[in-house]
Amino acid sequence: MPRTELFPPLDPYQTGLLQVDAIHTLYWEQSGNPRGVPVVFLHGGPGAGASPTHRRFFDPSHYRIVIMDQRGAGRSTPLGEIRDNTTDHLIADLEQLRTELGIERWHVFGGSWGSTLGLAYAQAHPERCISLMLRGIFLMRRSEIQWFLYHMRTIFPEAWANFSNFLPAEERGDLLESYYRRLTGSDYGMRMAAARVWSVYEGACSTLLPSPELLSASGEDTHALGLARIEAHYFRNNLFTPENRLLEGLGRIRGIPAVIVQGRYDIVCPIATADELHRAWPEADYVIVPDAGHSAMEPGIRAALVAATEKFKHLA
Repeated sequence: MPRTELFPPLDPYQTGLLQVDAIHTLYWEQSGNPRGVPVVFLHGGPGAGASPTHRRFFDPSHYRIVIMDQRGAGRSTPLGEIRDNTTDHLIADLEQLRTELGIERWHVFGGSWGSTLGLAYAQAHPERCISLMLRGIFLMRRSEIQWFLYHMRTIFPEAWANFSNFLPAEERGDLLESYYRRLTGSDYGMRMAAARVWSVYEGACSTLLPSPELLSASGEDTHALGLARIEAHYFRNNLFTPENRLLEGLGRIRGIPAVIVQGRYDIVCPIATADELHRAWPEADYVIVPDAGHSAMEPGIRAALVAATEKFKHLA
C-alpha cells in the first residue's frame, strides 16, 4: 500500500535570501536529500507563505525539497508588497531560484493559487518540469473570483456575513474595491483589521468540518496581511488574458506526468474548475477526495498528495 501519512518533521539544511529586484527579497530553503530529485513547493494564496509542515509531503530520503515564499508573502520582504508583483514576476523568480540552486529540472507541487502558478510556470517552461502535482484547482477567472467574494455565502452564510458586514452597508456592492482601499490605505490599524477579516473568511470556508487551528492561523498578523493584500491585488489586477489562458495552454504541458487532487466539497475552489481542467487534460490523473474541502491538511487531501509524491519517485 502506498504511504499516505506525512513524513516526520524536519529542518532545512540550507536557507537563503534571493534579491530579485530593487523592491523584493525572497526567502528560500532546502531540506531533505541534497543529492535527491528536486521538487519545488508552491504555496497558496497568493500571499499565504509556506510553513514547516509543507516539507513533510515529501520523502526526505528521496527528494531535494525546495520551498520559496513568493513576493510579499511569509518570510519574504517587504511583507504584503504589491508593487511589481504579478504572475509573470513569480514565474521569473522561480527560474532565477532554479538557476541559483543549479537545478536542471524539478517536480512542481502546488495547491490552490499554487496550482495556478504551477500551471502558468509549466506552460512557460515545460522543459524544466519533471511532473506536476496540483491540488484545489484555481484558474484565476472572473467567475471564480466572484464565487469567492459573493457566492461562498451559499454554503457559509455566517462566514460571509462577517466578511461583508465589516464594511459599511453602502460599500458592500463592490467588496473587492472596498477591501482593496482598506488593505492598501495608510491607516495601519485598518489594514490589519481588514486583513484579519478577509483571511479568517477564507479560513472558515476552507475545511469540510470546522477547524479551530486553521482559524487561529488565519488570524495571525503575518499570514493575514500577506494573504489579504496580495489576494486583493491579484484578484483586482492580475486576471489572465485571455481569461482561459491556462486551459488554452495545455498543449504545451500535455506530455508532463501530472496528478490533480480535488476535494469533493471544496468551497473555496469548487470542483467544477478541476473537472473542467481534467476534461481538457485527460492525460492527467484525477483524484477526487470524497470527504474533504479545500485545505491540504484535511486527512483525505493530505493522503492523496503524499501518495502522489510517492508515485512520482520513479521520475527523475
